Amino acid sequence: MKNINVFFLLLFVGISTSCQSKSDKKSNTDTGKDISQLSNSITQDLSSYETAYFASGCFWCVEAIFESVKGVKEVISGYSGGTEKNPTYEQVGGGLSSHAEAVEVYYDPKIISYTGLVQVFFGSHDPTTLNRQGPDRGRQYRSIAFYKNDAENKILTDYIALLTSENVYDGNTITTEVTPFKKFYKAEDYHQDYERNNPNNSYIKNVSVPRLNRFKANFGDYLKTEATH
Repeated sequence: MKNINVFFLLLFVGISTSCQSKSDKKSNTDTGKDISQLSNSITQDLSSYETAYFASGCFWCVEAIFESVKGVKEVISGYSGGTEKNPTYEQVGGGLSSHAEAVEVYYDPKIISYTGLVQVFFGSHDPTTLNRQGPDRGRQYRSIAFYKNDAENKILTDYIALLTSENVYDGNTITTEVTPFKKFYKAEDYHQDYERNNPNNSYIKNVSVPRLNRFKANFGDYLKTEATH
């Protein structure tokens, strides 16, 4: 628990760049690649993997974090938690929908459990900042843990109770929504693997990569071998 405390004391210090304010979000100028080359069309068979759904700020950051975790096969950026059908980034990112930026995580439960993913979720963002994650503000960046069954719901509520009893957040109330999963909409192709494909983007350099590195520094046991290098 002490490591988690240290992580959140350092989280987002001195960061001013906003996820939504990035004017080059659709631009390919950072990589010199055509947008079609950045497409993350899923052709692999993921039917043997379990899925989990989380929202904790800009999905570029969240996708990169979960992709570094052992047992995770694939992570998709998208939208969930709202009522609108087929939302677009312009709607969600602009705060014009009830959805949040979210991720769909495909994982092997023989390698990492749902409990482990919940620990990654809470260990990689600040769940006490209502409708905000670092420089990103608005309900589209709220913290949500989606559960698909009663067992996942119990894991989530028990873990929140544990974090609260251990006073991990120094008395600050956890504002994470724990809600049943209903529907996930995949985001536009250019959002997939955005951190990997756009290393020179200002938000990636100033917010996303530092957030990923802080997670790696505090949760080394969770990482894939290649993610430690």
